[in-house]
Amino acid sequence: MPLRLEDYALLGDCETAALVGRNGSIDWLCWPRFDSDACFAALLGGPEHGHWQVAPADPVVRVSRRYRPGTLILETDLDTAGGGVTLVDFMPLRGAASDIVRLVVGRHGRVTVRSTLRPRFGYGRVDPWLSHTAEGDACAVAGPDMLVLHAPVRHSIADGAAVGELTVAAGERAAFVLTYAPSHQRPPKAIDAEAALTDTEDFWRGWSGRCTNRGPWTDAVTGSLVTLKALTYRPTGGIAAAPTTSLPERLGGVRNWDYRFCWLRDATFTLLALMNAGYTDEARSWRNWLLRAVAGNPQQMQIMYGLAGERRLIEWEADWLPGYEGSRPVRIGNAAAHQSQWDVFGEVMDALHQARESGLDDSEAGWHLQRVLMDHLESVWEEPDEGIWETRGGPEHFTYSKVMAWVALDRAVKGIEHFGLDGPLDRWRALRHRIHAQVCEHGFNPDLGSFVQSYGSRRLDAALLLVPLVGFLPPGDPRVRGTVDAVERHLLADGLVLRYDSERTDDGLPAGEGAFLACSFWLADNYLLQGRQGDSVRLFRRLLALRNDVGLLAEEYDPVARRQVGNFPQAFSHIALINTAQALTTLCAGPHQRAGESDAAG
Repeated sequence: MPLRLEDYALLGDCETAALVGRNGSIDWLCWPRFDSDACFAALLGGPEHGHWQVAPADPVVRVSRRYRPGTLILETDLDTAGGGVTLVDFMPLRGAASDIVRLVVGRHGRVTVRSTLRPRFGYGRVDPWLSHTAEGDACAVAGPDMLVLHAPVRHSIADGAAVGELTVAAGERAAFVLTYAPSHQRPPKAIDAEAALTDTEDFWRGWSGRCTNRGPWTDAVTGSLVTLKALTYRPTGGIAAAPTTSLPERLGGVRNWDYRFCWLRDATFTLLALMNAGYTDEARSWRNWLLRAVAGNPQQMQIMYGLAGERRLIEWEADWLPGYEGSRPVRIGNAAAHQSQWDVFGEVMDALHQARESGLDDSEAGWHLQRVLMDHLESVWEEPDEGIWETRGGPEHFTYSKVMAWVALDRAVKGIEHFGLDGPLDRWRALRHRIHAQVCEHGFNPDLGSFVQSYGSRRLDAALLLVPLVGFLPPGDPRVRGTVDAVERHLLADGLVLRYDSERTDDGLPAGEGAFLACSFWLADNYLLQGRQGDSVRLFRRLLALRNDVGLLAEEYDPVARRQVGNFPQAFSHIALINTAQALTTLCAGPHQRAGESDAAG
């Protein structure tokens, strides 16, 4: 059975990622990309679905772990009755191949360490051919995939696993290196593990050291930035929402989705998190990925894409996997890619506007694409859509989608007003005003004193906490204050924010999910905007306390089970943390940096 999500840490080489537990077992890894088939899928089943454990053979009596400061190098102290070792886990940036390095360092006494490699390709379904290379290394091959284990001890092969043991005394070091390569190539040579450790630490320390966000939350921000960098697909600049699929939003439930793709709605928050922390190159790469992904016919724009901008994200079910703690189905791919969600037009327009405002390289082609997107939005914004939360209960006139249509028009108008770009200024101003008036008339319920999830409904939606953050209305507007009050009254679970009431919303799925962590950060942003600094700080500290021992956050938190739930770690949660910390540190217009000087009257 897999561990609690809190018990996992992240390893990565900026092209894929692994989850390693406190017990020294890597239970999830997709090679060679984030969205490749998993070769270790024990996270969604059991050891028989693939894992690699390096740990003491005797019972472990004490475990502690941490990342080396500013890096993604994990150190896990494992103590037994006879001694203690430190397991140093990391993935070097890719050279000729992709590697996972596991250094065993003796701290005191003597410890027998066992390495158990049980690869299962194809998400735990395909048994590989296990053998030894001419050099005596364990080798696993199935179809196009090959793994080679370079180790200081020969591994015996039996029952679908390669197992080896060695004893480590205080001061001794032993390196295990697992390498991925295409099976049609010759087995890759072993890398120098100690040199790789030095190079990897230099890379991460150099990268994290560039962070310009300094203040009381610096350590938390740096850790979240390192996580965000680890989820970035280095060849293209795309950022995966999470490295996992089908980790449930409700334990034992069916709300299980594949998040190993890039969502357009994360665009602006991601861009600001990177730019505000001084990572201009990464922000520019994300902007350029965004432009490439949405290029083409605007009628074909998707709400998410693959790591390189791929459009075909066919959803299917891996029915041989029992799922995390029995949460089925296990879904591969994501059918929501083809939903209509008008809010993404606002996100794309806002991200490109913020990039232009910040002086990132611009091009005539970028504005031309924005104009084409606007032309399409003008023709569809009055139609219903599936909304920000990708509900599967049928299209509605979601209020937040209309707000973001307004954002798209607002940023288009600013492109002309601020930068002298060419466009139909009067027409866009008039449509911006029309959308604003419609939202205020149909998306606001006077009886509740709050904006509501969809036109004419009485359902609340935490996405509407973004109304002041995107500049649709100022934070002191009574309608904004009323929305915050309504969220506090009806969408809080143990002080954390639910996206919406799944008992009252027909989203096409059985009710029940955890509190959505990004929404809770948005509430902290609203508190700050309304002058409630103490409430903002208290909620922010509460959210920081939900991180696991190495600073990672999932998508949601179950306040009843007191566990993290949903895909893990979640980029959006860490992005929200970074942006709220920035706002609290500066005590300025951080949350409504997106709004600028928006004409809130439309």
